[in-house]
Amino acid sequence: MSRHALVTGAGTGIGAEITRHLHAAGHRVTLVGRRPEPLQQLADALGDNSQVVSADVTDPDNLKNAFATAEAGFNGIEILVNCAGMAPTAPFHRIAFDDWQRTMDVNVNGVFHCTQLALAGMRQAGWGRIVNIASVASLRGFPYVAGYCASKHAVLGMTRALALEVATQGITVNAVCPGYVDTDIVRDAIAGIVAKTGRTEAEAMQHFTESNPQERLIEAAEVATAVSWLCSDGAASVTGQAIAIDGGGTA
Repeated sequence: MSRHALVTGAGTGIGAEITRHLHAAGHRVTLVGRRPEPLQQLADALGDNSQVVSADVTDPDNLKNAFATAEAGFNGIEILVNCAGMAPTAPFHRIAFDDWQRTMDVNVNGVFHCTQLALAGMRQAGWGRIVNIASVASLRGFPYVAGYCASKHAVLGMTRALALEVATQGITVNAVCPGYVDTDIVRDAIAGIVAKTGRTEAEAMQHFTESNPQERLIEAAEVATAVSWLCSDGAASVTGQAIAIDGGGTA
């Protein structure tokens, strides 16, 4: 059955791949993000049953208008994928509070705002799927990304609490927790390590693959496939879960 899926952070990386998978599964997709250009490029490639709505997940009023626009185009939001996020790096003693607060606003408060906006319609319809793109940093700590770890732990706690609240209402709430994914962000980070340290690309890559027993980066399509399944009728009894996609790193 075709549903209306709204994906935040849909313009690039994991969010874009999730959008492609949901659209290929027959769903109408609303692409949400701050930069309209990559969103529109993807929507143009997808064609029918896709629409773009520009919004900043840290701005509640902006989001309220964006969700209203999305619903006007494709009716109620039945699937919500919270993918917008940021991951600044710094030693803990050098983290500026403004950077800490921005991380919480995007990674935690953005999920909160979007979920509240989508939830009312889902409860009225008696059906809904909420998937939060968390991280293995929801499950363990990593040095130099304290803000990111704290925010993703918060997202997982929110996921589990809400899943129990709506368990009898036909709505599931889950978190997908990938390890390092082969995206432009990671590739740029590898290039930065090479430029700054003189390491080879293979040596820089090892920094991102050593936590994965399969010794590789996760493919964005692997994350998207898991999200697509969680949004299906076949996953109706899967809720409140943290699904790690990390090659066994958290086993």
